[in-house]
Amino acid sequence: MQVQILGNGAYAPKTILTNHDLEKKIDTSNEWIVARTGIRERHIAAKDEATSDLAVHAARKALEQAGVAPMDVDLVIVATSMPDMFFPSTACIVQEKLGAKNAAAFDLSAACSGFIYALSVGEQYVRSETYRHVLVIGAEVMSRLTNWQDRGTCVLFGDGAGAVLLGPANEGRGILSVHLHTDGALWDLICVPGGAGAIPPSEKVLVECLNTIHMKGSETFKIAVRNLENVALEALHANDMSISDIDWLVPHQANIRILKAVAARLKMPKEKMVVNLDRYGNTSAASIPLAFDEAVNDGRIKRGDSILFLAFGGGLTWGAAVVNY
Repeated sequence: MQVQILGNGAYAPKTILTNHDLEKKIDTSNEWIVARTGIRERHIAAKDEATSDLAVHAARKALEQAGVAPMDVDLVIVATSMPDMFFPSTACIVQEKLGAKNAAAFDLSAACSGFIYALSVGEQYVRSETYRHVLVIGAEVMSRLTNWQDRGTCVLFGDGAGAVLLGPANEGRGILSVHLHTDGALWDLICVPGGAGAIPPSEKVLVECLNTIHMKGSETFKIAVRNLENVALEALHANDMSISDIDWLVPHQANIRILKAVAARLKMPKEKMVVNLDRYGNTSAASIPLAFDEAVNDGRIKRGDSILFLAFGGGLTWGAAVVNY
């Protein structure tokens, strides 16, 4: 059985933090941020907004577009690095808020690659006919993992959520393949080292900001570009396709320099790459479904288009998916 995206949705908090706002808080400038990252602004969740709230907004839109009621959802998967709490899972909270009372629910953690990892899991549940409707959500409140005094990382991240509903495919459509990779030896290149089991919450964790994002940017850049190129080629080869067969590249929105480097290596015209990094920043697991939803809604991505999803994140994790939408 083929599995397709029946509906999609996205949500970004109302508050927008611009580069000019950041200029007033830290030693940086709009010009420096744009040149280094491509980001001009990002959305920030309100104090009373949790990851589950963002996820529910996106999920409702996906269900509405698909014409499927919450009670007909069989499984909810939330990919996130910032759950509402250690347990229960954010997916359980989303299930309740959404009214999807018949659905099983669990979270998945693969950092910025989370959406592709969750897409792979959800696709297999539908393909095996275990479930008919699987809701896959990438949702993040990255602002609460951010050290706002670290100009190297605080300019990068934003908050948001994106969702897709998976179900049985019409003939000729569907998720053609998903390719996942991990290199746990490089876990410390992007991580939040403190505040959990290995380094429990303490005054030291707070003083040294160990409960915020730590990243080795230059090392990460080189590995990200190489691995994204390789997994893209792997996905194309698996489907007997070339880059010219892809209508749209929808990559994780990490950094404009990474996106341009990968597109250049793949010989993908920039006009065929979906980029909204400038307005949302890096929303981790939410970035691909946010960008996908925007491109569907504005008419760029149409039914029947061939799409290549690409992601890279902490773990290190990376992956690709080829979808005939």
